[in-house]
Amino acid sequence: MSKKTVPDGGARSSEKKPYKRTARQILGFLLAGACLAWVFHDIDYRELLQNMSAVNWWWILPAVVLDILSYVCQGLRWQLLLRHFGRITTFEATKAIYAGLFLNEIIPLRVGELVRTYIVSRWLSIKFISAIPSVVVERLFDAIWLGAGIGITAIVIQVPENLMAAADNIGIAVLLATGMFLYLIVFRKQSAKAQGTGHIRWKPLRMAAVFFNSIADEIQVLGTSRFFYFSFVASSLILVMQILAFWFVMLAYGLTLSLWIGTAVLLLLHLGTVLPNAPSNVGTYQLLCVVGLAFFGVDKTVAAAFSVVVFIILTLPLWAVGLFAIGRCGMTLQEIRMEIRKSVKHYSSI
Repeated sequence: MSKKTVPDGGARSSEKKPYKRTARQILGFLLAGACLAWVFHDIDYRELLQNMSAVNWWWILPAVVLDILSYVCQGLRWQLLLRHFGRITTFEATKAIYAGLFLNEIIPLRVGELVRTYIVSRWLSIKFISAIPSVVVERLFDAIWLGAGIGITAIVIQVPENLMAAADNIGIAVLLATGMFLYLIVFRKQSAKAQGTGHIRWKPLRMAAVFFNSIADEIQVLGTSRFFYFSFVASSLILVMQILAFWFVMLAYGLTLSLWIGTAVLLLLHLGTVLPNAPSNVGTYQLLCVVGLAFFGVDKTVAAAFSVVVFIILTLPLWAVGLFAIGRCGMTLQEIRMEIRKSVKHYSSI
């Protein structure tokens, strides 16, 4: 009796994926461990614990409230960007954002961005791919205000040279992105319909062309909406509230440094955690916080203790609200993953 031969290419590729995912996770944890080892190396642990226990909790409540309000502003911005698809409330957009943030905190590589996009696409009854450009525009807005924040701060106080170098790179990236954005809005026609992609024979290139055309067409619609400019202004409020929240925790900890110093350290944190790393940015967050404060003359032990305090105070509410948001979205994580994969397969079959 002859045995049937079954192709095992798909099985082998599916077996490799968990190993790749595990390797990325291990790399992230190793990076976090190395950062934490440097932060807590050669410090006075007695002084660290004393500093952590001497927090003035009267400043903590406004810090937490402002941090939450920053995400509400992000929800306002997002629902404005999505207005041409239909209406969702700021509360619903904020709920989806918190659900994505919670997953970003516990899963590497920021898959929460895809999850929150899918949740909103379901609520608006639109294709998953149609909501992605709004997230791309959000990142552009964030980069513009981040660069502006660094520039303004550098005028008032002296900031680390690395921060200024990063600001220059951000400026170049923003100019290129803005140029591309203006091209898509003003000069580009609906190329997906006018030109098509059937002439492209190589499948990966054809998939990329279809994806780009879909994204570009949606960005073209976004850029011509009057709500686009309101959402840009709302982006500034996000950064302002996060700066104030961070500075209030500094005051609660007893660091009587100026608001501009708090701004510089937070901007450094934002820059250093742009790329995905370990869950919750553990390690990288503490390292950058200590490096930023050390530049302004703060003792390493004091800075290390503060990096733990500010991380806990600004992260625990995010976890709590994010967990609540996940439960109130009406979809399980497994369902969301399956639907996202279906959307990817749809474009891979074109």
